[in-house]
Amino acid sequence: MNIEQPELTEKRIKIFKALADETRLAILKTLYHSGNELNCTAVGFTCDTSKSNASYHFKTLREAGLIKVRKDGQARYMSIYTETFDQILPGFLDTL
Repeated sequence: MNIEQPELTEKRIKIFKALADETRLAILKTLYHSGNELNCTAVGFTCDTSKSNASYHFKTLREAGLIKVRKDGQARYMSIYTETFDQILPGFLDTL
């Protein structure tokens, strides 16, 4: 990873803040165990959260670099951004 120290520290802070929420951990667990990308609506339903609440959590995870979101027409699909975990939190996903 080629990030200067202050940028790396800021990135870590965003990641740990994102991970410090039970719903966001449930979202990551759902995505990890699915093994591929999932529709955002399905993930929100699986994690038993409202659409607006789910959107907030998806945004937080995306901004922390923990998930990728792909738009296909009206639908949005998300998947885990494994590169972030590999670089900053190796082995973390296996604990989910």
